[in-house]
Amino acid sequence: MPPIRPYAVAPDRLPAYVEALAAMLEGDGPALLPYADGDPEPAVPDDADLPDDLGLVVSTSGSTGAPKRAMLTRAALRASGTATHDRLGGDGMWLLALPAQHIAGTQVILRSLAARRAPLLLNMIDGFRTADLVDALAWAPPVRRYTSLVPTQLATVLDDPEATEALGTFDGVLVGGAATAPALLERARAAGVAVRTTYGMSETAGGCVYDGVPLEDTAVTIGDDGRVGLSGPTVASGYLGESDRTAAVFDTDPATGARRFWTDDVGELRDGVLHVVGRRDDLITTGGLKVAPRLVEEAALGLPGVRDAVAVATPHERWGQAVSLAVVASPEPTLEEVRAGLRELLPAYALPTRLLVLDAIPARGPGKPDRAAIAAMPGWQNQG
Repeated sequence: MPPIRPYAVAPDRLPAYVEALAAMLEGDGPALLPYADGDPEPAVPDDADLPDDLGLVVSTSGSTGAPKRAMLTRAALRASGTATHDRLGGDGMWLLALPAQHIAGTQVILRSLAARRAPLLLNMIDGFRTADLVDALAWAPPVRRYTSLVPTQLATVLDDPEATEALGTFDGVLVGGAATAPALLERARAAGVAVRTTYGMSETAGGCVYDGVPLEDTAVTIGDDGRVGLSGPTVASGYLGESDRTAAVFDTDPATGARRFWTDDVGELRDGVLHVVGRRDDLITTGGLKVAPRLVEEAALGLPGVRDAVAVATPHERWGQAVSLAVVASPEPTLEEVRAGLRELLPAYALPTRLLVLDAIPARGPGKPDRAAIAAMPGWQNQG
C-alpha cells in the first residue's frame, strides 16, 4: 500500500471520499492527498521525509507560487475534532457545504466520522443553493448538528427566510475562510443562527481559534513584528518534500514545548482574544503609510447596499500604491459616495481612491477573495 494516495474529489462521488477518509482515520487505509477532480494529479516525491501516523496531505490555497502541501497526522486530525466538539458543546452530525478537497471541507467529514455519524452531503454539483440546504435537513435525525460556511454563503442563506429558519436549527455554524463582517454576524445572531467565527488554516488542521479564543491546548503567540503564531497538537508536521519551507515557518513554542506555525497574518491579543488585522503581504503602503485591508472592508460593509467588499493595492505613480476598493452593491455607488460614507470611519489616508463595482468577488480556495485577480481588473473609478 502506498504511503500517500492522491485522491480526486468529485462533488458527485463524495460518499467514496467519505469511505476513504474513514479508512484513513482508522488506520486501515493510506494517507490521502485530496485534490479537485479535473485538476492534474499532484506528484508525490519518492524521497520525502514523512512523519509517523501521517493521515492527510492538504494543499494550501496560497495566492502566489505553487501551493504548499501540509502534512497532518491522524493524531492532529483527531485533536482538532475533539477540541472542536468540546468548544461547541458535544459530538454531532455535520453537514458538508464546502468543497471537500480543502481542509475546511475535509474536516467537516472527519468530525462527523469521529462522532460516529454519517455526514450530510449537500448537493454541490451546481454550486451552493439554499434550497439544497433546506432539503438536506429533511433527512437529518434529531441529534446535535453543525456546519461550516464561508461568509458569502451565510449572507446568501440570510436572504432566504426558509433557509435562515433551517440554519437556525443548527447547534453551531462555523464561519471562516475569509474575514466576516461584524454586521453580517449581528444579522445572523439576530435571526437565531448560532454563528462562531473560526481562524485557522491547512497548517493547523483547519480552525483552531473560535471567536478569537484558542481551542483547548492551542496557544497564540504574537511576534515582535505582529505576526501570529499558532501552537498545539493540531499543527502540521511540515510541508511535503519541502524541508526549507518547513524550517522557515515551523518551530517549537518555548513556553509550552508544542509545535508552532508562524502564519502570514498580523494580529494582536486583547484580553486573551485574538484580533487579526490582515495578511502581511496584503497590507497597502500608500504614501509611506500602511493600511490594513480588513479595516477598510469592514467599514465598507456597513455602507447601505454593500453586500461584499475587498480592499487591494493597485500601483500609483505618486504614492506607490493606492487604496482600491472592490464592492458588490446595489444600487451601484460612485467613488465619491463611498468616500463620503467612510470619511468618519477611516483616517484620510485609508479612504479608497479607486472603486470597482462587481457582480461577484472572484475567489480562490474556500471563499477567500482573489486579491491579485481583483487588482488586475479593468474598470476602476479613479479619484478626480
